[in-house]
Amino acid sequence: MTNHTMVGSDPVLGEAVTAASPQPHATRGRLRSTQWAALGFCAPLLVYLVVFYAYPLARNIDLSVHDYTVRAFVQGNAKFVGFGIFAQVIHSDVFGQALANTALFTLVSIVFQYAIGLALAVFFRNNFRLSGVLRAMFLIPWLLPLIVSASTWSWMLNSDYGIVNAFLQAFHIGTVNWLTSPSTALISVIIANIWLGIPFNLVVLYSGLQNIPGDLYEAASLDGANGWQRFWRVTFPLLRPVSAITLLLGLIYTLKVVDVIWIMTTGGPGTVSTTLAVWSYRQAFGTSQPAFSPAAAVGSLLIVIALVAGLVYLYLQRRQEEAQ
Repeated sequence: MTNHTMVGSDPVLGEAVTAASPQPHATRGRLRSTQWAALGFCAPLLVYLVVFYAYPLARNIDLSVHDYTVRAFVQGNAKFVGFGIFAQVIHSDVFGQALANTALFTLVSIVFQYAIGLALAVFFRNNFRLSGVLRAMFLIPWLLPLIVSASTWSWMLNSDYGIVNAFLQAFHIGTVNWLTSPSTALISVIIANIWLGIPFNLVVLYSGLQNIPGDLYEAASLDGANGWQRFWRVTFPLLRPVSAITLLLGLIYTLKVVDVIWIMTTGGPGTVSTTLAVWSYRQAFGTSQPAFSPAAAVGSLLIVIALVAGLVYLYLQRRQEEAQ
């Protein structure tokens, strides 16, 4: 106690201690400036999320619970109908087929995109001459604008002068009406969408393979495991987290595909290749009398489906973490 008093009474040491210890108002000032700097860096992201996500989502919900006609849309006096628009959409004659087409289009697309992308990622994992060039060439469908890719597929599958029918005729196989026949229209747009989604799966899964240590493969080879056993026992289990997020993103992306189907078939013939996303677009922009509220209601249903898929993914991920 005496030593503490002596140190405190020494004017030189007292000034040194005072200078070394930050004052409370100086500390608060630095914290405040740090907080303002953090808000400044976050501001562009927050503005982006509000303008391009929060506001459109709120506006979509508002459209789906009010009966918006063109006149009401301009005047802003749409009648509140609650879930009446949703009931109207669900009881529509188009809803059942659009829902079935969406399920088939989505599931078949993501299964083949993932399977082919994984096979290519495993193939390119073994570095060889020109592997980088070939990988870059596989990225071309991903880099092209969707309108270009869809138009190209529309030309290739044209019944009269498409290259696919020309190839079939070279082998004396009859002409197939790929885009105008009810039995092949949905298959055609699925094939085009699979082709478009393979590069994304290849890139993500290939990056995941790079994080798997090569020592594990060497140990498996020493234990006598063949190529298939190494893939099934080493590659596939360790790639599971990357595979889960790849499938989730593929599901969300495929649910909202409009441009490819609209350019190739416009959802036809009739409603044979109409999905929920295409149906929503057609109601809002594809007719001379747009139905904004039903279109928004269908969009809200797609958001719910994507949200449920995201929650399932989080649940499965949590269970896997708990199991570990």
